[in-house]
This record gives sequence, C-alpha cells and structure tokens, in this order.
Amino acid sequence: MTIEHERDIEALRAIGQIVARCLQTLGGAMRPGMTTAELDAIAERFLAEHGATSAPRATYEFPGTTCISVNEEVAHGVPGDRKLALGDLVNIDVSAELDGYWADTGGSFPLGEVPAKLHHLCDTTKRALRSAIRHASAGKPLRGIGKAIEKEARGAGFAVVRNLCSHGVGRALHEEPEFIPGYDDPTERRLLREGQVITIEPFLTTGDSWVETADDGWTLFNRPGSRSAQYEHTLVITKGRPLIMTLA
Repeated sequence: MTIEHERDIEALRAIGQIVARCLQTLGGAMRPGMTTAELDAIAERFLAEHGATSAPRATYEFPGTTCISVNEEVAHGVPGDRKLALGDLVNIDVSAELDGYWADTGGSFPLGEVPAKLHHLCDTTKRALRSAIRHASAGKPLRGIGKAIEKEARGAGFAVVRNLCSHGVGRALHEEPEFIPGYDDPTERRLLREGQVITIEPFLTTGDSWVETADDGWTLFNRPGSRSAQYEHTLVITKGRPLIMTLA
C-alpha cells in the first residue's frame, strides 16, 4: 500500500494501536500452566471488542486468532493445548484488519526467569529492529534493512532466519514488496518509496538460519534446544524517520 490521503494514516494508526495493545495485553496475561489456546482466546475477545478481524484467520483460514510460538518454534505457531512453563520464550504475532486497513506487530516474551543469553537475544533483536527502522526512509536501498539487521545479529553471535522476512502491508496482510530480506542480499536492488507501508520484523536465533514446517502445516521451527526472538512494527516510509503505526 502507498499512502494517498491523511485518512489512510489515521486508519492505519487506529488498527495499529489495536494490534499493539492486544500484543501488550497478551504479554501481560501469560502465566505458567496456561495453554496457548487460552492465551489466544484473550486475543479473540480483545479484537472482537474493538471491531477488528484476525488477519491470519481471514487471509489464510489460520486455526487461531494470533500466532503463538514457543521456544524452538519460530513463527506461525498454532494455539492449542501446549502449556506455558517458567523459562519459556514465547513469541506472539498479532495482525488484524479494521475498516479495510491491516496492521501487523509481534514480540517475544520470556516467561519468568530465563538464561542471560535469552535476554541478550531479545535485546539484540530489539536493537536490530531499531537499527533497521533508522535506515528506512524514502530513496534508500531496501537492502539496507536486512544489512542493518544482520550486522546486529552477527555482532552478538546470533543467526538471522533467512526464509522469513518483512513485507508490505496496509490493504492486505501481505502486499508488495512481498519479500524484504532480514539479511544483506547483494542482489536486492529496490528502493524504499515515500508513503510505502511495510513491516520490519527481524527473526534472530541461537539455532540455524533456516526454519522447517511442522506436521501441522503451519508452525515453523528450528533445531531442538534453539531459541528465537522476533519484534515487529508496521510503518509508513517518509523522507525522514518512518511513522510507526503499531505503538500502544
């Protein structure tokens, strides 16, 4: 999507705030012994109360309101009977639609005490997101987003998941540019455009740089014992700093 009117900004900010507040609510609601389905039910009620529709359910008939991925799961985790436990690293991805506008956000939440390395993983992923956002202005190479992410990851000793990416958003969950690499891709020649609406969502991991699909056909996972973190914003490209739509 490309912004055409001020009302586009207002509408994107409205749905962006809803998904951001939903994510914040879920992060605060996690408890040991709670199933991921129970956590997802909170999101279902939250979105319904705000008149919003789950994006993955509407777009792909995903069997959940949100994607909840735990520990070795990296993304697209299906809410179910898996019980959360102290020490888990839980990623929650919330995307939704309101009045024809779509926004996407996500974050990783340690449940209770976790090893220092996992705090370092989360902090590094947040830093990678901030670094990529600083790069994202009109006229700059789209390649710079992945370059910024990979620089932070490598400097901290983590890998970037290469078969997950950032993407365009706004009038649908996934739009052009459909694949924005989270790593430095020398073949990437596109430029960022003023008014363009995209996500930036680095996926950093202690494991391998590629994920596989589980038997449920949805959940993407890394090798046993690995942990991954992801943080995501929807933003609008400007000539200066981008406008972040997904702030609570």
